[in-house]
Amino acid sequence: MHSTDWLQAARQRLDALDARLLLQHVTGLSRTDLICRPETPLTTEQLDRLEALANRRAAGEPLAYLVGEAGFRGRSFQVSPAVLVPRPETEELVDLALDKLRELAVRAPRVLDLGTGSGAIPISLALEWPSAQVSAVDVSSAALAVARANGAALQAPVRWLESDWFAALGDERFDLIVSNPPYIHAEDPHLAGDGLCFEPRLALTDEADGLACIRAIVAGAAAHLEPGGWLLFEHGGDQGPASRNLLTLAGFKAVQTWQDLAGHDRISGGRTPSPQDAHP
Repeated sequence: MHSTDWLQAARQRLDALDARLLLQHVTGLSRTDLICRPETPLTTEQLDRLEALANRRAAGEPLAYLVGEAGFRGRSFQVSPAVLVPRPETEELVDLALDKLRELAVRAPRVLDLGTGSGAIPISLALEWPSAQVSAVDVSSAALAVARANGAALQAPVRWLESDWFAALGDERFDLIVSNPPYIHAEDPHLAGDGLCFEPRLALTDEADGLACIRAIVAGAAAHLEPGGWLLFEHGGDQGPASRNLLTLAGFKAVQTWQDLAGHDRISGGRTPSPQDAHP
């Protein structure tokens, strides 16, 4: 069978782009190769691999797990079922974090990412704000292994720590804390579909109301932020009001929720009080 024949057959059950990316992954051919040499023959071993991967993709397994990588802010990150697949909405969290670093105007800001997963957030911040001292924690050793590998591959100077939120940080303080924590309600039906059933449940849900991890982060953040330091975290589209309430009750200032490109509440945050707050 030739590459073109396989693509035509695969498109009966797969998205055309998914089919092409699987073919490129298995054969090592580029998109240009496929266009210029459509009659490239496929070996029996390649056909067997393609069939197995196509079946998994048709069953809903994320393409990123099948090819072992995902794009985020123009970079390629290794992924495995030990970590969430990086999503475009989280790129907006990085954009907002960079905005806050510009506002803070600290020469060498200390930045912390909580629940780092693949490491996409801290690696992006370390590479896009080179003077930052970036740390990242995750409770999962398997996730940290993926993050460390990504950091090494992309030459990002990030300090990796295995920790249950702030537990391993002692009395360390930061200028900016960011997080994309588990925020899906344990009984949300989406956990059983949309490919989410293939992703690590620990990174998706708190096995409660979707706000347990956010409560823990907000409750602990002030003790690990410098005066005027910012906390920013991603959350579900219906969790903006609850997130703002938690931040306000914890004493954060300038509390706000930012919407994603689809117009849904997606990121909330606030800053710790600073001396300027006492002297308007």
